[in-house]
Amino acid sequence: MSDTKIGRRDFLSYSAVLGAAGIVGLSSCKGGGLTPLRKPGDYYVPELTDKADAGRELKVGLVGCGGRGRGALNDLLAASDSIKVVALGDTFSDPIEKEREELLENHRIKVDDDKCFVGFDAYKKVIDSGVDMVILATPPCFRPEHFSYATSKGVHSFLEKPIAVDPAGYRLAVATAKQAEAKGLSVVTGTQRHHQRCYVEAFKKIQEGYIGEIRGGNVYWNQGALWFRERGTQHRDWSDMELMIRDWVNWEWLSGDHIVEQHVHNIDVFLWMTGLKLVKATGFGARHRRYTGDQFDQFSVDFEFENGIHLHSMCCQIDGFDTEIREIIHGSKGSWDSATGEIKDLDGNVIWKFDYDAEDASHSQTNPYVLEHVDWVNHIRRGETHVEAELTAMSCMAAIMGRESAYSGKEVLWDDMVASDLCLMPEKLAMGPMDMSKFKVPVPGEDREKVSQSL
Repeated sequence: MSDTKIGRRDFLSYSAVLGAAGIVGLSSCKGGGLTPLRKPGDYYVPELTDKADAGRELKVGLVGCGGRGRGALNDLLAASDSIKVVALGDTFSDPIEKEREELLENHRIKVDDDKCFVGFDAYKKVIDSGVDMVILATPPCFRPEHFSYATSKGVHSFLEKPIAVDPAGYRLAVATAKQAEAKGLSVVTGTQRHHQRCYVEAFKKIQEGYIGEIRGGNVYWNQGALWFRERGTQHRDWSDMELMIRDWVNWEWLSGDHIVEQHVHNIDVFLWMTGLKLVKATGFGARHRRYTGDQFDQFSVDFEFENGIHLHSMCCQIDGFDTEIREIIHGSKGSWDSATGEIKDLDGNVIWKFDYDAEDASHSQTNPYVLEHVDWVNHIRRGETHVEAELTAMSCMAAIMGRESAYSGKEVLWDDMVASDLCLMPEKLAMGPMDMSKFKVPVPGEDREKVSQSL
């Protein structure tokens, strides 16, 4: 498995067959014994059982019935028995109807008319409908507010990534994570690599000191262009607001741009595995061939962490580019490469390799999108507090910093960005016309604070 040249949609199914039950230890590390980065017990390792614990029936609601929301609910139903789908919510009615049809056809689950809610406030109605747990999978700009409301009601949340697109959302997400911990809730996020066995086992080996002290890394998500929506003759009745929400993945205020919406996966791997504190970001980017929206289609960012350690981040969504989805972490004794599942010493010798065949032989469930829901349900049924939101929020903030540096042409400091009043949410959320002239492709050198305040 040394080749990651696959499309984004293919990657979702491709990653489902990866896992880690078996490990191949090929040689001892050169230079004597290992010096752990962190001691066991100082970091979380999920218990990746094939199926969630049996237990009491759990009532779930889905907020955001698009493709990712429907997929997440299917993953939850695969992860656990005794799950009752109680309510569905979306900004529009047609995704809800599609999900109702799929639930009935594929799972024989019927969701009543009075439990289907449409509009910007649909999330409140779903959460207030008597659910124990909620899947939040709307466009990510809404995630912090929805998470906050669910937590205030004592509801366990699954948060699809990213969970913030601007500093205002980041601060709310972090504050809510602390509230969720205080309430003893289980909150799992859609950074599924944390529940992918090959990544989890590599994480453990890195903590045990197999690559030595962290020296740097490289992360990539390069692929072709994503989907987009236009009014055209078929949808002339769409208002400006409806157009943007249906085309959300191409608008900065809704998605955070693709460095936040998609590439956050790879940035998150580095933050998770190293535990390093980010200091600043210096990047550049451009827009060449995106068809709608106001985003860039490529970014290259240098992230500087404490002790002068650097991570190079690269992502693009441009047709014709070679696909590369990959993370590499360099250490004083060697390096780990997600593309091969190997740790090599400084001479290039393989000293540890993940055994994918052993995982297939030992486990019936290898899909990390399902396993993250197994972990979520297990914590709920066991009454264990587990909140992943703060770490994911930090990864989102790193991606936000990369975006802001590329947009502005200036270096961005962590301390300045987390305190920034930058908020991308339009002042008024209502279906109807918008001043579309305010949604411009960023030009490096503009004052981003002033631009955001004009929306």
